[in-house]
Amino acid sequence: MPASHESRFPLTAARPGCWVRLARIEGNERIARRLAELGLTPGVELSVIQGHGGPLVLAVRGSRLAIGRDTAANILVETV
Repeated sequence: MPASHESRFPLTAARPGCWVRLARIEGNERIARRLAELGLTPGVELSVIQGHGGPLVLAVRGSRLAIGRDTAANILVETV
């Protein structure tokens, strides 16, 4: 059963160390395309490694990735 929209929250609200699943990318197509190039596509599981001050550092697909908070606020995730 798919998760309800109420269980989705912005990536900026994810607790460091917890794994989440990317549910949706909001914003324009250019941002979504760039994130897809970086491996951030709907369904992928990721974890916030560092989330305080500055960009968020993520663990995704065996790599580490840093993204700005403005971009992260447009990424909706759900708990795994």
